[in-house]
Amino acid sequence: MQNTSEKFHVSTSAVAPLALQFQNTRSATVGLIHGLSAEDCTAQSMPDASPVKWHLAHTTWFFETFILEKFERNFVPFRADFRVLFNSYYNGVGEKHARPESGLITRPGLEEIISYRSHVDARIGALLETRSLPPKVLELITLGCHHEQQHQELILTDLKHLLSRNPALPALRNGWPLTPIAPRTQAWTNFPEGIVEVGHAGDGFCFDNELPRHRQFCAAFSIARFPVTYGEFADFIADGGYQRPELWLSAGWDAVQREGWTHPLYWRRESPSAAWRTFTLRGEIDIARDVPVAHVSYFEAEAYARWAAARLPTVAEWETAATCAPRIGHFAENGILHPLATDAFNAPENVPQHMFGDVWEWTQSAYLPYPGFRSAEGAVGEYNGKFMVNQMVLKGGSCATPQSHIRASYRNFFPTDARWQFSGLRLARDAT
Repeated sequence: MQNTSEKFHVSTSAVAPLALQFQNTRSATVGLIHGLSAEDCTAQSMPDASPVKWHLAHTTWFFETFILEKFERNFVPFRADFRVLFNSYYNGVGEKHARPESGLITRPGLEEIISYRSHVDARIGALLETRSLPPKVLELITLGCHHEQQHQELILTDLKHLLSRNPALPALRNGWPLTPIAPRTQAWTNFPEGIVEVGHAGDGFCFDNELPRHRQFCAAFSIARFPVTYGEFADFIADGGYQRPELWLSAGWDAVQREGWTHPLYWRRESPSAAWRTFTLRGEIDIARDVPVAHVSYFEAEAYARWAAARLPTVAEWETAATCAPRIGHFAENGILHPLATDAFNAPENVPQHMFGDVWEWTQSAYLPYPGFRSAEGAVGEYNGKFMVNQMVLKGGSCATPQSHIRASYRNFFPTDARWQFSGLRLARDAT
């Protein structure tokens, strides 16, 4: 079992690569807001989402609060009130502003937040030029970069939800790169029973929730070679999937009734006989049947799996299958911002495909600590551990995830009714 005394692992052998990583990460975040207005960056569409401006400030707050405040000589905050305004959930840091009211923070304006970012960037850069930095500083800066990559994805998903609430359905990016996709037949890959290893291995960066790497027994199983597609999910709808309580978990059926769900988030059609359309960050389009379906909750994914006479994979099964899967998919760097299919990738026919990128894949594993897990001391220990309840694990990354951010052991997590992320599913079943 891997030692977890150091919770966020990073090599501290060289500062220069970390300085470049920091610069590239910060620049990539600012690049996401190209073409947005100050109004776009201030509005908040629901309590679970945050304004773009808040993401820009909070990621900067992380570097200022956890690094500059502790390791910079003669530290002076950019603005003292930012410590409360842009704290998210770190109780150990002190008071925080209520997230559902983030959209009410019209001041400071976007221009001042950009200045805040530049100011902190310069000070972190100066700190990195120090010849003798404690390893802890480098570890925290690395953690801050990966934390910011998480918020890069949240900027896109939260902005998509915001734009979808506008009756004009405005696009974030113009043009559409989707080309005709040839249908492909679903197939299965079989894995024998045995002891498997789960969690992060190696010396590269990982979050604490990926540790300790541990062994567990995995019964023989089969996993689908491809994720479930828009067309397959449309067939579920056409077969009365949202009207059949026997397909749903009790809490899922309650959510269907309470929220009035009749289709995944962002779908609509003019009439029962019309074609389904879906909203994307490039505008509204007709659904493409062979593209991985996105924006389904755990409840919807689990109900679909029952309808398909299958189930969702466990984390152990998913990671076992991912060891032989090609790491090919569409990520944030591709700039497509919508899942695509993998027909042109020419992956081997006997292995699962499309396990990385395009859509996060729900698993049937609850988000719980691995055996031997211990949270780090101090406020940074609140990063993951305290959320290990009432949430389910997703794997693989999405079209909004930076490619350098994802790995097979990565555990994303959301509540069972969350739908605004690029969340999809892949089927599994017990071996027969």
